[in-house]
Amino acid sequence: MDFATLIGLVGAIVLIASAVILGVSPDVFLNGPSLLIVLGGSVLVVLAKFSFSQFFGAFGAAIRAFKFKLPETRSAIDELVDVAQVARKEGVLGLEGRDVESPFLGQGVQMLVDGQNGETIKQLLSKERLMTLDHNRSGAKVFTALADVGPAMGMIGTLIGLVQMLSNMEDPKSIGPAMAVALLTTLYGAMLATMIASPIADKLSLRMTEEARMQSLYIDALVAIQEGTNPRVIEQLLSSYLPPKERNKVAEPEAAGG
Repeated sequence: MDFATLIGLVGAIVLIASAVILGVSPDVFLNGPSLLIVLGGSVLVVLAKFSFSQFFGAFGAAIRAFKFKLPETRSAIDELVDVAQVARKEGVLGLEGRDVESPFLGQGVQMLVDGQNGETIKQLLSKERLMTLDHNRSGAKVFTALADVGPAMGMIGTLIGLVQMLSNMEDPKSIGPAMAVALLTTLYGAMLATMIASPIADKLSLRMTEEARMQSLYIDALVAIQEGTNPRVIEQLLSSYLPPKERNKVAEPEAAGG
């Protein structure tokens, strides 16, 4: 569970709800026509921008904003070095049935066991990486579009409310409901974009970058293992994926051993 996403979104909603409850009656912030315009209108407009599979797939991808965890880069490198040592001592057949932390890595290890050459492994896994990137990018685009459309639908609702109000100025009783629609649609649109759609879109983009980087690390390691590269050389190669401070820690033991 990604507690940063959960705390951020839930905390923002709680703060807004607290401000509403501590003020006037919360009922004044509930308006059916406003919700219909913003939520219904935003969903339908975004649906028009994408295919059914892209649109509904984005909500499945949104789960990754809350529940998604990649291995730490350092632990992934350690695991790959261990795999390289086994392959060097026992041959790639010694990796058969080995449990690994990532399904993507497991797919690559199976390719090693099956005797695929380095170029084939790189091509197949790179294609899998691109498909994963495309899936994550599509989900992020849907929520980015929702963040763009929400405030616009709020503005449309505001204009509808103002037209209703101005067209019935002689009836004082109609002014209040029309003004409520005008103001609440703007509020709902801003909340939808700022508190929900935009954070999820940004987090999915971050997940996309993190996962693509980890998969690139796996590909580099698997190709090197297939080519019979020394495990210590593989560790040095993969250390480029670490932050500079951690990278130096990898170099120090090598220098001490030399």
